[in-house]
Amino acid sequence: MTDIAAEVHQFGEDFARVRTEIAKAIVGHAEVVDGLLMCLLCGGHALLEGVPGLGKTLLVKSLGAALHLNFSRIQFTPDLMPADIIGTRVVSQDEAGKRYFEFQKGPVFSHIVLADEINRATPRTQSALLEAMQEQTVTVGGIGYALPPPFLVLATQNPLDMEGVYPLPEAQLDRFFVKLQVHYPSFADLSEIVDRTTQRQEQQLQPVLHTARILEAQQLVREVPLASHVKSYAIRLVMATHPQPSTASERIQRYVRYGSSPRGVQSLVLAAKVRALFHGRFQVSFEDLRLVALPCLRHRLILNFEGEAEGIDPADLLHEILEQLPEQAPR
Repeated sequence: MTDIAAEVHQFGEDFARVRTEIAKAIVGHAEVVDGLLMCLLCGGHALLEGVPGLGKTLLVKSLGAALHLNFSRIQFTPDLMPADIIGTRVVSQDEAGKRYFEFQKGPVFSHIVLADEINRATPRTQSALLEAMQEQTVTVGGIGYALPPPFLVLATQNPLDMEGVYPLPEAQLDRFFVKLQVHYPSFADLSEIVDRTTQRQEQQLQPVLHTARILEAQQLVREVPLASHVKSYAIRLVMATHPQPSTASERIQRYVRYGSSPRGVQSLVLAAKVRALFHGRFQVSFEDLRLVALPCLRHRLILNFEGEAEGIDPADLLHEILEQLPEQAPR
C-alpha cells in the first residue's frame, strides 16, 4: 500500500470511529454529523437551523467530547454585548499592589464555540464573531490574540420563532462554510431516544482523536487533487446561481438578486474533497460536488423581493441547477 493510500485508509478509519462515538449520544442526524466534520476538516463554520428540542446543543457537545476539544456555549440574547463573547481588559493587581490591565478571555477562546440562537443578538454583537470566524484572531485594545486551532463556530437558529430576532446579514451568512438543516427524527429514532433517555443512564463519550491528528487530517484534505474538468464543473455550478448571465435559468433570473460569492466555490471544492476521503478516494468526482452543493450554497443565494414574497426555497433552485447543468462545459 502506497503512502497516500495508507493515509486515506487511516483517515477513513479515524473518522468512522468519531461517528461511532458520537452515535453513542446522538440518534440519527448522520448527514449533520458529516457536515460538522467537513467544517472541522476544512477550517470552516456551520449554521444549524432547526426547531428547539432536536438535540443541536447535545450534538455539538458530543462532537467536542469525541475529539477531545474544548467546548464553550454562548447563549445569544438581545442584551449580549461583544465583550461577553471575545473578552475584555480588566484591572488586576500584583503582589506589590501595583495595578495593571489584563485581558480576560471570553468564551470564543475554545476549539468549538456553540453560538446558540445567534439571530437573537443585535447586529453589533453578531459582528463580534466576524473577525474570529474569518481570521481566527481577536483584537482588543489594538492587540491581537490568536484563537486555538482547530477553531470551529457552530451557530444555531430557530426558523419558526421570528419575534425578537435580528436576521443575519449577508456578509455574516457568507462566512458560514455550510448551512445544515436539523430535521425532526423518524419514528424509529424517537423510539431509540426514549429508550436511551428514560430506561438507562446515558453513555459517557471517550475522545478518539486529538488535536494533532485533526490538524494532520486538515492538511491531507488540502492535498487531494482536483481534475481540471471537475473544477470547471464546480465553477459553472456556482456561476449558474447568478441571475446576470444570459445563460441563467428563467427561475434564477426571476427570483434571485445575488448568487453565490467566491467563498461558495471554495466551500464546494473543499467539502467535496472531504467527502472523497470519507469514501476512500484521493480524487474528487462530479458526484461529490453534487452531494455537497446544497449545504454549501443554499445560504448564499439571496432572493429578490418577488422570490421572498412567493416563499421560494433556494434549495429548490439549486436542485434545478444540478439537474440541468451538464458535466462537460459546452464548446
